[in-house]
Amino acid sequence: MQTLITTLGGLGLFLLGMVIMTDSLRTLAGGHLRGYLLRFTHSPLSGAITGAASTALLQSSSATTVTAVGLVASGMLRFREALGIIFGANIGTTITGWLVVLLGFKLQLGELALPIILCGTLLRLFGRHQFSMLGIFLAGFGLIFLGITYLQAGMSGLDHKIQLFTAMDEGWFSLLKLAGLGILFTIITQSSSAGVAATLTALYAGAIPFSHAAALIIGMDVGTTVTAALAAIGGSINSRRTGLSHVIYNLLTGIMALLLIWPFIWMWQGLFSENTILYPEIALVAFHSLFNTLGVILVLPFTQAFARLIIRLLPDQQSSFLQGLDTGLLSEPDIAITSAHRVIQQQFLRQLSTAQQLLTHVHNETGHRRMTDELTEIQLYLDKIHLEKHEGPQWQQLYALVHTLDHLQRLERRLQEQERIRGLSHRDELSHLAKQMQPLFSRLIELFQREEIQSADEHAQRLARNIRHAADQTRDDILALVASDKINVPVATGYLESLRWLERTTTHIARISHYLAATTD
Repeated sequence: MQTLITTLGGLGLFLLGMVIMTDSLRTLAGGHLRGYLLRFTHSPLSGAITGAASTALLQSSSATTVTAVGLVASGMLRFREALGIIFGANIGTTITGWLVVLLGFKLQLGELALPIILCGTLLRLFGRHQFSMLGIFLAGFGLIFLGITYLQAGMSGLDHKIQLFTAMDEGWFSLLKLAGLGILFTIITQSSSAGVAATLTALYAGAIPFSHAAALIIGMDVGTTVTAALAAIGGSINSRRTGLSHVIYNLLTGIMALLLIWPFIWMWQGLFSENTILYPEIALVAFHSLFNTLGVILVLPFTQAFARLIIRLLPDQQSSFLQGLDTGLLSEPDIAITSAHRVIQQQFLRQLSTAQQLLTHVHNETGHRRMTDELTEIQLYLDKIHLEKHEGPQWQQLYALVHTLDHLQRLERRLQEQERIRGLSHRDELSHLAKQMQPLFSRLIELFQREEIQSADEHAQRLARNIRHAADQTRDDILALVASDKINVPVATGYLESLRWLERTTTHIARISHYLAATTD
């Protein structure tokens, strides 16, 4: 009983250390992960390398995957390139096994775990900013190896007591059952890293044979896709496509890995000219890295075909303008804000195009209703992003987006004021102003499409100022006509309402442009 408690306690310490270390690394990385993925991902191959490196450094495939999904949803990255990142993340996860074997088993860092935890705690208590977060990282790092120490102590006492594995033969059916156990373990613990550490420790203690350990590891790799698939349910089309990509790719890689177990054993035995597996723990992490790397190498040439398959299996049934509003991104506020910014900018471009059409007397009532519904969806999404004022740049960006959305909704109501818009054609001065606005709108749309946001903001401010100046002069002319009894008050009121429509519309456009510029990195 004591041995079992020691083993479970060690597993718990390992899990806690992984959570603490991963969270601190993600905080230290800040918003840089998104930039690195964008900068280094130009093809599926470069995406795979970037995905592997970022996952290895952050010790979190979910952070890498969520960021990739956010970039696809916001239109910054193509789905085909994001697949490379997702494939590469599988390679990055294998670094955990190497850390356990090389630092936990060979260097016996468990003996230094308590001093490392103490140093980390002191840094957390007395350090500032990044040093404080570095202290949390060290504490998590120490907990991992303290957990490995307890796992080793527990497993060494279970080497003759594990009946489940010793009762199994090494046939294919047994390997499939063990892979199923690996999947189940990952679903329960929500961490393949913990399963890998426990399996390595059991193998190192001689509690299970190599083939059984390999099957468990394969199952744990497949088990990570269950978590991703469940997280994608109810998410955007990009989340669901990512989840399905994970499932299909890891299932295919898992089948291949099961077929590779015996060839790998024969190769390893031939390498050392022995009838038994020497250094079984090193052999297991090597096998883990091998089948994941081989899977990526085999799938990369067919990435485009793979992407087409996923898109065909999950066709898009949602408005393309709302694809970036993925609830799965809410756990990463930086990515969620970026995606929301992109969607809002696309909606603004549509409104500008609509305003330009209205100035030429083209009206689409159905389009207005759809856009109003979409703005409501954006509002509901922004309501789900929870930040505090002290969280700095992210809070400022969210604050600016809320202002942007407010002006978008007001602008949408202006675009539905048909009587005032029609009034622009009833007097030459107003018609002339409307015609002047059309090329200015075209220029503003062009600047936003070219992502020249700051220039677009400056252009929008000039547009609003020019319209205000021209409107003041036109208003004086209309009032002078009333005073000289050339037009009556009701007619003048209609003209002034149309003039006010021009002023308010350009004011909303200027404010939206200003806030969009404020949220641009």
